Amino acid sequence: MRGLGKWTIEVRPWHDPAGVALRTRQRAELDARYGCDDHEPGTPPSEADIDLFVVAVDPATAEAVGCGALRRLDDTTAEIKRMYVEPHHRGSGVATSLLQALESAAAERGWTTLRLETGTAQPDAERFYRREGYHEIPLFGDYVGSTVSVCYERKLR
Repeated sequence: MRGLGKWTIEVRPWHDPAGVALRTRQRAELDARYGCDDHEPGTPPSEADIDLFVVAVDPATAEAVGCGALRRLDDTTAEIKRMYVEPHHRGSGVATSLLQALESAAAERGWTTLRLETGTAQPDAERFYRREGYHEIPLFGDYVGSTVSVCYERKLR
């Protein structure tokens, strides 16, 4: 996958060691934010249901600094999963590069809508997605009835 900004965005398998490490750190951060480890409604993403997994790499250091995934929901819609950027790289453009790569990949697959779920203890994520053109929608799928979920959607051009 092409590099966006100063980051290289690489398609990697779900079980890639750098990806596993990034998702583990994301989980620990969310456990701390929510004060528990029971904050994910629905089925966690897995190798079996993720269509694409990408890792952002700093070409200067070869360090994996962020990740994101797409899970197809239907013929035209996919869900963004496991968007995460290492705290010391936040504000550097990594998240935007990851999101643009995911949006491009979705468009290449013919998907016209991207959805996502974030949580009430993640106001930084909510601000980021709104800034990037996503708008809040009613809770969907497994998130319906969740007291900690906030869902967003964007129609791709």
